[in-house]
Amino acid sequence: MGRPVDFVGVDETTSRWVQDFSATPYATPAKLESIDGARYQSLLIPDCPGALNDLAHSGSLHRILTHFISQQKPVCAVGHGVSALCCATEGQRWIFSGYSLTGPSVFELVRKPDFANLPLIVEDFVKDSGGSYTGNQEDAVHVVIDRHLITGQNIQSTSLAVNNLIMFCNAK
Repeated sequence: MGRPVDFVGVDETTSRWVQDFSATPYATPAKLESIDGARYQSLLIPDCPGALNDLAHSGSLHRILTHFISQQKPVCAVGHGVSALCCATEGQRWIFSGYSLTGPSVFELVRKPDFANLPLIVEDFVKDSGGSYTGNQEDAVHVVIDRHLITGQNIQSTSLAVNNLIMFCNAK
C-alpha cells in the first residue's frame, strides 16, 4: 500500500468529508509498482505537477502504458499528467511516436516561477520523439484524440478529456 493522502487547507466545512473519506479503502492508494494493467479497462492521469519529476521516468508506469497501448485500451492524460507518458520509451523509441497529442504549452509553462528548473517540457519531448504536438492559446480548452489516446492541454481541458474517456469506455 502507498501512503495515506495528505489534505491541505482543511477547515470546518471540509473536515467531515476528509474524515469520512479517510475511512474508505481509497484513502490509501496502491503503490504504482503493484498495479497490474490487465485488471483495468482504462487509465486516467490527471493534471499533477509532480508527474514531471516522478512519473515521467517511472518504470512501473512504463510497464502499465505498454500494456494499455498493446491492448488498445483507452488512456487519458491531462495537463502536467501528459508528462507521465514520456516514461514510455523502449530503447530509443517512444511508444507514442506517430501519435498526435497535446499537453501544457511552452506559453503556459513560462508563466510558472519554476520554469527554468522544469526537468521536462512536454511540447519539446513530443516533437523530439516523433509525436505531433498541437496546442491552443493559454488556458483554453484543447483536447486531442488519436486512436485510444486522449490528451488535454491543461486543467481547463479536464472535463472534455474525461468525458471522451467515458465515451470510449462505454463504447466497448
